[in-house]
Amino acid sequence: MDNIVDDLNNAYQEFVAAAAGVLEAKEGSGAQKTAATDAALENFKQRWELFRVSCDKAEEFVESVKQRIGSECLVDEATGSLTGKAGQAAPTSLPPISAVRLEQMSKAVRWLVIELQHGSGTAGGSSHPYPSAPFDARFSDDAAQ
Repeated sequence: MDNIVDDLNNAYQEFVAAAAGVLEAKEGSGAQKTAATDAALENFKQRWELFRVSCDKAEEFVESVKQRIGSECLVDEATGSLTGKAGQAAPTSLPPISAVRLEQMSKAVRWLVIELQHGSGTAGGSSHPYPSAPFDARFSDDAAQ
């Protein structure tokens, strides 16, 4: 995570320096188009793109951490792993389900969302992007765990 923050900070600093370079080149040329202003603008464009890439990487990292934390909390809640931990809410009246079953349901929901986003219309259909791990609605080991 520190590397991502450092990369983002460095890209931002270089972007700001490139913006200052454009202003200095414009001022030095009397606001005329010169090879120096063109070079400064090209450098600015490159630094802008690098800054955007760094922002995208940081955003992807944040989203992946959010998903992982959410998934871990969901698994803990669904499997009853939080029961008895200090400071945690009292367990619900729902029986815990197996982590395997929870993962299957989670994948099924993700597939449906993807299918709906792509407008395929096969939300209840037979083609999943991950045919090696199909969702089986008859899976019934919930009560066993």
